[in-house]
Amino acid sequence: MATKLSLKNLNEIGATVAIPSYSREELSPGIVHIGIGNFHRAHQATYLDQLFSKGMGHDWAIVGAGVLEGDRRARAVLRAQDWLTTIVEQEADRSDAHVIGSMIDYIEPASPDAIIAGLADPRTRIVSLTITEGGYFLDANDNFDPSHPAIVADAENPASPRTVFGLVIAGLKKRRDAGTPPFTVMCCDNIPHNGKVTRNTLCSLAAMSDQAMSDWIAENVAFPNSMVDRITPATSDRERAICRDEHGIEDGWPVFCEGFTQWVMEDNFPLGRPPLEEVGVQFVSDVMPFELMKLRMLNGGHAIIAYPAGLMDIHFVHQAMENPVIRAYLRRIEETEIVPQVPPVPDTDTFEYFDLIERRFSNPKIADTVQRLCLDGYNRQPKFVVPVLRDALKAGDKFDGLALECALWCRYCYGVTESGAEIAPNDPHWDRLVALSRKAKENPAEWLTLSDVYGDVAANEDFRARFTHWLNMLWQHGTSNTLGAYLSADRRRN
Repeated sequence: MATKLSLKNLNEIGATVAIPSYSREELSPGIVHIGIGNFHRAHQATYLDQLFSKGMGHDWAIVGAGVLEGDRRARAVLRAQDWLTTIVEQEADRSDAHVIGSMIDYIEPASPDAIIAGLADPRTRIVSLTITEGGYFLDANDNFDPSHPAIVADAENPASPRTVFGLVIAGLKKRRDAGTPPFTVMCCDNIPHNGKVTRNTLCSLAAMSDQAMSDWIAENVAFPNSMVDRITPATSDRERAICRDEHGIEDGWPVFCEGFTQWVMEDNFPLGRPPLEEVGVQFVSDVMPFELMKLRMLNGGHAIIAYPAGLMDIHFVHQAMENPVIRAYLRRIEETEIVPQVPPVPDTDTFEYFDLIERRFSNPKIADTVQRLCLDGYNRQPKFVVPVLRDALKAGDKFDGLALECALWCRYCYGVTESGAEIAPNDPHWDRLVALSRKAKENPAEWLTLSDVYGDVAANEDFRARFTHWLNMLWQHGTSNTLGAYLSADRRRN
């Protein structure tokens, strides 16, 4: 018989599962986190829970916030269980559950006045973000896009903002006018130079209506860069059932994740920060080598296996890794095309790092889905794949497997797998991508008109030729044979 997750039931749950060793009454808010989802709870919220359990940092509890109407359901589920979450760490040989309690409140979603008040609260010293790669209003070259309708709307109505960045600006303005020091903005999304990108988006939006406010933000607000890592699939009825049947907890929104976790961050917090180094966070002077390694090797690696697996009707990521051709394709690209575009990383062997990635992708317990990895390629390709391709072309290095990855994404966006099964819409730009993919079947150059994805890379004749070659081969010979052709050709060149 499962026990419903709640504060009043914690002691009962604690008979078999680890629970917070601190009292919630001991906590006070210090962080407003925008974008409460699975990754945030498996990562930042879990690190803070571990810190609180050590008797440290109790004035850094999390208050959640969200700007979308869909966040209302998430808030309702978490509120019904007193903001508690069950974290289930899944490795091949174990499945460990524990309850975390580092979040103590959640502001009413899509309520600008309430969110701005929470941001302006002097107790708020850090505002952290997980709003996905597509939430930063960037073009193909990672520059701010002032033409986006949501940005235009906030610039025209800065007192009634709807975007995350408009709300953060309004919160900072209220603090400035009240003489309250500004909070630190801590991005926890998978974006190169994520602190710098966040700063640029915030300042650029502010400048569209108030240049003085933009200048004040640039001069006074800290934006530490960070690298975050933990594979965390979406929650489905499967995970809720495992949580109930194997761990005895009735949790409306449990989080399943791998055991591995990593957080590397610059130490730039003018109003202070929790002592996260006590629970394994690495504070460094320069995050860039770590972030490039992770974004290019892990996130790029996800894209490399996702689209061939999706076309071959493979459901889980570990099943994709069991396919010998997909696994060999991943390793070949990583070793010969991606690692050469990763700068040296302190105390890290990049080839050993890939071995770790390979083991993590192969974890059968995590049940990460291929569909999740295929999601939102329009925003992920320019972050994880195209920069590597651009650097390889500039350096005159190998890029053929990356060109094939681009062709695989194009073929996937046709919307039908090799078995004839329909691919459900899997991207905010799905209709546009499907239309272009169908044109590209006859004329591959049509796909490369996605200038907002490929930027200057689309004009490179060598890349265009190889992309065309691989897309034609995918249509003529299928995914498995095409991957085999790439592997055979690369072996001959070596």
